[in-house]
Amino acid sequence: MSDRWVAVLAGGLSHEREVSLRSGRRLSAALRSVGMTVAEWDADARLLSRIEQERPDAVVVALHGGEGENGAVQAVLEMLNVPYVGTSPHACRRAWDKPTAKAELARAGLATPDWVALPHATFRELGAQAVLDALVSKLGLPLMLKPDQGGSALGAHVVRDAAELPSAMVGALSYGDAVLVEQFVEGTEVAITVIDGPDGPEALPAVQIEPADGVYDYTARYTAGLTSYRTPAELSPEAAAAAGELAIAAHRLLGLRDVSRTDAIVDRHGTPHFLEVNVSPGLTETSLLPMAVEAAGRSLGEVFATLVERAISRAR
Repeated sequence: MSDRWVAVLAGGLSHEREVSLRSGRRLSAALRSVGMTVAEWDADARLLSRIEQERPDAVVVALHGGEGENGAVQAVLEMLNVPYVGTSPHACRRAWDKPTAKAELARAGLATPDWVALPHATFRELGAQAVLDALVSKLGLPLMLKPDQGGSALGAHVVRDAAELPSAMVGALSYGDAVLVEQFVEGTEVAITVIDGPDGPEALPAVQIEPADGVYDYTARYTAGLTSYRTPAELSPEAAAAAGELAIAAHRLLGLRDVSRTDAIVDRHGTPHFLEVNVSPGLTETSLLPMAVEAAGRSLGEVFATLVERAISRAR
């Protein structure tokens, strides 16, 4: 049991506000279950005054999207000298920008689907259809389209027919100023949570994701019953080990801290392909990190209580 008092930040103004509030509620209950005093705070205009006046022992960021993952809130917490669980501002920014994260891993020789990232202006200035034709010529079909930043699969679309490209592009660009277009890799979709421990980052059992309609989009992620999960994933021992090694490599190469979740596709040869990494993984009743924690025989409260103590020690 612990007498620490912790502020859990949840909500915010991103498209993922409702998911963040659900994550915050679950995390707060988990921390209270191990004896911590917990306040749930929104990331709004009152936040800084609350922190200055009440000075929690530590803050846990359960914000998804926007300022919660792009390093902005973390930078403010550092300016206020408040211990917090999570990745530093600069590393958040690297992970938040999907093309940047992919380039870092590709440079290190790790597998990631071939891609092109283009700002909205490119389609307007060079002609949308000509650019779309060039994308298909370069990457082939099928393709995965998604905003170059953001989470929860908002704006993500699988395109199997070139005729679907224009509407998918509009959908992706409605959530960001640039689009990431990737070759679509057929295989087993998995999520691997990494937790920093006393001996370095540790990969928890991978969660296998099986959406009913084949696409793990926002609705499939947060609507109970639309996706099936298997933990640990049904992979060969070699593929499971490779997936864990990929997630740890992403955690280390991008300079992440405390906790992260890597999303990947394991192809029919057992090779995991990096898709993206999340520095503030969801903690809802359908989220993947809690499933991995449970499969590892641990509790969410104990894991995050340990990370709180690590954050406080780091600040000292």
